[in-house]
This record gives sequence, structure tokens and C-alpha cells, in this order.
Amino acid sequence: MTKAGQLIIHTDGASRGNPGEAAYAYTIEQDGMPPIEEADCLGQMTNNQAEYTAVVRALEHALEIATTLPVTVYSDSELMVKQLNGDYRVKNEELKPLYEEVRDLCTRFKQPVRFHHVRRSQNQRADQLCNEALDGLRCSMRGLEKLVEKVASKPASKPPTKPALAPRPVEIQSLHSQAIARLRAAEAVWRLGAKEPTPEQVWKDLTELLRNHLMTALES
Repeated sequence: MTKAGQLIIHTDGASRGNPGEAAYAYTIEQDGMPPIEEADCLGQMTNNQAEYTAVVRALEHALEIATTLPVTVYSDSELMVKQLNGDYRVKNEELKPLYEEVRDLCTRFKQPVRFHHVRRSQNQRADQLCNEALDGLRCSMRGLEKLVEKVASKPASKPPTKPALAPRPVEIQSLHSQAIARLRAAEAVWRLGAKEPTPEQVWKDLTELLRNHLMTALES
């Protein structure tokens, strides 16, 4: 149970290979609200880069919720927590931009953001989500929404040599609404504990929707 009037964040980042295929995960808890859970793959990076990226994504999401509430971030990365609390210097050049990004995000909150190191056993849900993303069992709803918005904002170009027999407007807003509706529907049933649709099924559904949209644009 979280205390009233604050955001509790747990983050985790992992890399299989270090560097290797990486993923991030975070949870955000707010009193009286269902917990928020996000996880996704990041491509090739180190374990520490993934840990920092998890905090960046979590704070970006937290800013959308509230900027006036106290924020506490828990992580099982002792190195990162000590760096963010000023106990250690950031010597790795690849980590410095991510460190600066976290510090910048912290300044956007009205109250100081606090960072605490915890054992992995106290960070179990974030750790589980991160491993599920690495196993291909998790994808970020926010990431998919942004992908849909990006594709929907760029209508497919028409082949210059093919005449348009029956011009039809590309229904960008319709595509966006349909895709977001499907994402939100999947998220809603997942919150209730349902195992289907799986992330793979949702992705297949979205790619089919986007493919149909692009085919319609090319034929118009």
C-alpha cells in the first residue's frame, strides 16, 4: 500500500550478454489507483544503460501523471542509485548522457525525486516484467501507441505511374482510433488477469491493421 499523495516507482533494466539484447521495466503505484506496469525491449546495450533507461522512461511517464507529488524510485542497481544520489561519480562516457537525462527529468517535478537501493527480492515485479520483455512476452502499450501515431501521421506515398481510378481519402484518424482502441482493450483485459490476447496476438492484429491501411492508401 502506498502512502497517500505520492508516486512509488520500481525500475529494472537488464542485458543478456552485457552488452547484448536489453530490456527495461517499471511499475508506478499511486494510492487509490491501479498500478501501472510497462516493459519493452531496447536492442543492444549494457546492463547499466538499461537500468538508466528504465528510470528515464518511468520518470517521463510519472510527469504525465503529476508534477507536484513526491516521487520515490526504487532500484536494485546499487551503482546507479549511488550515482544519482551523488555518492559516486559517473565515469562511463556512455552513461553520462543518460545520467544527465535523469537529472533533467527530476528538475521538472515540484518536489525532490528520491532514489533508494533495494534488494532484488524487494524489486520482484519490475524484475519479472523485464525478463518477460527479454523473453518476448511483453511489449510496451505506450511504445505501440507512439508507433501507430507515427505511421498514421505519414500517409503512404502513391506510385507516380499508377492512375487513381477512384480517389479515396486516407482515413488517418480512423486508423489511429481503431489501433488505440485495440491497445486499450488488450490492456484492460490484461489488468484483469486474462492471458489472452497475448502480446504477440496484439502485435499481429496491429500489423494487419496497418498493412490494410497502407494497401488502401496505395490503391487510392
